[in-house]
Amino acid sequence: MRLLPLSWVVAIGLSARSVAYAEAPPAAEFIDDAKALLVVGACAEGTPPAQVKPALVAAHCKKVRAAQEDYKKSWITVAKEFFTANVPATIPRTVVYPFAGGDLSTALTVYPDADEITTLSLEPAGDARALSRLTEAQIKASLATVATELASLYQANFSRTMAMIGAMRSGQLPTQLIFSLSALWIHGYEPVSLKYFQLTDTGDLHYVTKDDLDKADAIKDVSKHNKELANIELRFRKIGSKREQIYRHIMANLDDAHLKATPQPLLYLQKKGRVSAMTKAASFLLAMDDFKTMRKYLTDQVDWMVSDASGVAPKWGKPAGYEYETYGTFERSEMDAGIGISPSWIAEYKAQPKRPLKFRFGYPDVKYHHNLIIMRKAAAKQP
Repeated sequence: MRLLPLSWVVAIGLSARSVAYAEAPPAAEFIDDAKALLVVGACAEGTPPAQVKPALVAAHCKKVRAAQEDYKKSWITVAKEFFTANVPATIPRTVVYPFAGGDLSTALTVYPDADEITTLSLEPAGDARALSRLTEAQIKASLATVATELASLYQANFSRTMAMIGAMRSGQLPTQLIFSLSALWIHGYEPVSLKYFQLTDTGDLHYVTKDDLDKADAIKDVSKHNKELANIELRFRKIGSKREQIYRHIMANLDDAHLKATPQPLLYLQKKGRVSAMTKAASFLLAMDDFKTMRKYLTDQVDWMVSDASGVAPKWGKPAGYEYETYGTFERSEMDAGIGISPSWIAEYKAQPKRPLKFRFGYPDVKYHHNLIIMRKAAAKQP
């Protein structure tokens, strides 16, 4: 058998790969749909699309803008001051936020300069094109749901899990996406690209193409259709800036059984290497035996994390080399799900000096005291 010259082999290989790349279908882009939702659903300044009556948008946005403005004044301003003073500049700019629901806003408050933020929750992003497909009555009803849940998130600083799941899984409008667009708007960012993706078996991104959309559009059940368009990549930048940041949302059940059966989300996270993290109002899932995998991921990969008492408790964090810094007061969980892990937090709070906390961060304790905890690798402690 005659061997080909090495230069021929290299050339043939490059040619074959070039053909493969050329034949790969492009990712579908939804930025125009995102900009329409930004105005109609998230109530940014701008002109709504022709198919949506301005009066309908005005009525919706009267309620939403009131909630947004109150949230900025009463929570963001106070919380931003705290995080500016306490988040080190040297921690990883890749951020992971499990059990996030639709809460991109808190992530932007804590990590405004993040290169990349990933949220994971049971809720799908939903179809950005839905606005152009709904009747006036459907738009009105869907916007009412958006306004109610968005106001609830901003007033309570966390979401009611079951209400959020219902609103986002079966919502006619992409409620989770609208929440994310609202977060961009109130923090002074603008979207520049919106794409959907699926996770491959190796935890890599497969961007949704026109063929994928055709398959999704054949599904008429709203919940199942939204599940097909669950994961988004939203690129954004500060208004007036050229620096792009990335937000990705992944719909995933993070309990052990689901991560074993469908490990793609965990594989995706592990590819990030060292990360910063956060969680709050997470139903104390990280204290449960059914969530050992996610708890281990955090204690393996996180350099710096902020949470309420539903985060990784000292019981697991300290043996993994983490130290804690407590703020506010914690006497016991207000939820039955958190009672079992409360002694670990109570002991930690008793061992530390009293540090004030002027704002709510997730769940209060049983006496409605605010609590916030910073968890960091001991070697990552800042001077």
